[in-house]
Amino acid sequence: MRRVVIGATAVSLALSVAACGKAGDDNDSDSGSTGGGDSKTIGLLLPDNVTARYEKFDRPYFEDKVEELCSDCTVEYANAAADPTKQAQQMSTMVTKGVKVIVVSAQDSAAIKSSIQSAVDKGVKVVAYDRLAQGPVSAYVSFDNVKVGELQGQALLDALGDKATAKSKVVMINGDDADPNAGQFKEGAHKALDGKVDIAYEQSGLWKDTVAAQKMSAAITQLGAKNIAGVYAANDGMAGGIANTLKGAKISGIPLTGQDAELAAIQRLVAGTQSSTVYKAYKPEADTAAELAVNLLEGKDVKSLADTEVTSGSGDKVPAKLLTPVSVTKENIKDTVVKDGLYTVADICTAEYAKACKEAGLE
Repeated sequence: MRRVVIGATAVSLALSVAACGKAGDDNDSDSGSTGGGDSKTIGLLLPDNVTARYEKFDRPYFEDKVEELCSDCTVEYANAAADPTKQAQQMSTMVTKGVKVIVVSAQDSAAIKSSIQSAVDKGVKVVAYDRLAQGPVSAYVSFDNVKVGELQGQALLDALGDKATAKSKVVMINGDDADPNAGQFKEGAHKALDGKVDIAYEQSGLWKDTVAAQKMSAAITQLGAKNIAGVYAANDGMAGGIANTLKGAKISGIPLTGQDAELAAIQRLVAGTQSSTVYKAYKPEADTAAELAVNLLEGKDVKSLADTEVTSGSGDKVPAKLLTPVSVTKENIKDTVVKDGLYTVADICTAEYAKACKEAGLE
C-alpha cells in the first residue's frame, strides 16, 4: 500500500466531528496530509485542485514511485487550491515537521521564492515540479514548454488549413502570468503563429474556465462572431469555458486548441468542439520527480537524471529534465492517450459521445 502520513490536525478534526455525531465532507485541500518529521519524509505540494491532472494522476503516480524506490519513505501531501499564500504556509509547515525534501509545483513561481530560500536555509532540498519556481531549487522536471506552445500554434494552423492567412483573426487566451510556464507556452505559440494569422485579441485567462469564457465573450463582442477564424487556449480547462461561450454564440466549426489531454478535452476532440490538445505524459514526469526526491533524500547526485540546465526567473541555474510533449487531434487519440493507458475507449466513449466515437473510429 502507498504510505501517506496522516496529520494530527486532520485526525483531531475528524474525531471532534465524530464526537458531535455528524458526518461531514472535509473540503480542506490539505486533507490527507500528514505529520512526519522523520528523515524519510518527502513533501509534495501541488498548486490547485481545479486542473484535473494533479489529483487524478500526478499525486498517485508520485506516491507510488516513491514507495517503489524507498519502501520506508513517507509522502506528506498538500494542495494550495490556487492560493499562493496557502502554499507558502504549507511549505513552512512541512519544514517545521521535519520534511527533508519538498517537491513543489508553484502556484506563483515568484511568490514562493522566499519560502524556498527559508526551507533551503534549514537544510531542506527543493525540487521544482512542472513549473520552474524561483529560488535555490536543487532540480526541476517538466516538459519543453516552448515546444508545447509551438505544437499548439502549429495545430491551430493545421486545423485552419487554407484559411490560415495573415488576415485571419485569431483569439489568444493565455495562462496565468504568475506561472512561468504560461510565458513559455505563449512564446512558443507566437513563434508558430506570428505573421501567419492576425492575433486580433489576446488576454490572460488565469487558468480558469470562467475567466477564459468571459474573455472569449469580450473577444466576440469586439471582433464580431463571423470574423473569428480560430482560438488559441493555453490549456484544456480554459478551452472548456471557451467552447461553452462559442456554443452560446452559435459559433461552430472553428479550431480551438488546448493542453493537458484532459478527458473532457479528448471528448471534445471526438465531438469536434475542440481541435487539438497537447499530451504531456504525467507518469514519466511524476516518476522523475520521485526519483529526484529520493536521490536528494539519500544524498545522491541528480545530474544523471536532470541532464540539462535551465535558468529560473531569479537567475538561478537549475539542473533539469525536460520531457517531450505530443500534439493530439481526433486522428491520433488511439495512438497517444489510449495506447499509453491514460484513458480507455470506454472512458472516452460514454453514451453522449458514442456516435461521434464511432465516426472517429474509436469503437
